[in-house]
Amino acid sequence: MKKSDKKKRSLLGALPAVPYVVWMVLFIAIPLGMVAFFALTDPQGQFTLENIARGGEHMSVLLRSIKLATIATILCIIIAYPLAYILSRKQGFQKQTLFVMVMLPMWMNFLLRTFAWMTILENNGLINKFLGLFGIGPLQMINTQGAVILGMVYNYIPFMILPLYTTMCKIGNDVIEAAQDLGANPFQVFMKTIFPLSMPGVMSGIVMVFMPTVSTFAIAELLTMNNIKLFGTTVQENINNGMWNYGAALSLIMLLLIGVTALFTNEDDSAQNESGGVI
Repeated sequence: MKKSDKKKRSLLGALPAVPYVVWMVLFIAIPLGMVAFFALTDPQGQFTLENIARGGEHMSVLLRSIKLATIATILCIIIAYPLAYILSRKQGFQKQTLFVMVMLPMWMNFLLRTFAWMTILENNGLINKFLGLFGIGPLQMINTQGAVILGMVYNYIPFMILPLYTTMCKIGNDVIEAAQDLGANPFQVFMKTIFPLSMPGVMSGIVMVFMPTVSTFAIAELLTMNNIKLFGTTVQENINNGMWNYGAALSLIMLLLIGVTALFTNEDDSAQNESGGVI
């Protein structure tokens, strides 16, 4: 075959990838490049690292965001894991119905779901009215870190359930039965078979929950009336006040944090895939 024919075939084979390349350039590469440009320049367009260095001024806010996002992610795992497992073991109409019920919050607007929790948690909200029937309260639930964590868990738990459910559906009953035939008790079956095989879903869920929760600002803004600031709130305030360069620098710090998180979870996922589940 001639070299020219090989080149034509390779070019034709690459054509389907062109839309994806264009999409990545327009919506990923260019926006990230603009963030990096503004972060590393001053308002006059001169190169500077001052914006990055000033990021340390908000270290306490960043640590608070990481703490709340970590707690929310752990709670999502604790709640989502048994739900995903039960869902994956169901069959037919029952399985479809439960899946729709679990995913139903995702069909509603993000802000509407958060507004709903405002009316539930406020001092004269539904929970405090119910507790008042027993002479309890009112309890201070709104404007607290607990309210922020609750909002994070409620809004992002479907992103933990989905990858876990998808992974657990691939764990056949024959694998579990084989472990039982080899003399494993229920705890051993879980620890040595189900849990190792579900780790790809756990890692994917951690990334899908931790990344948006550590950078969110809407939840804290609505449930605490901006009394508890997160790192995403700080970025938003600087950009709204016209401090584009400093806001971009804070965004770049957040991007680096998210990138490191994704890198470590992917490495753990790869290592787990290599080891697999062993009885």
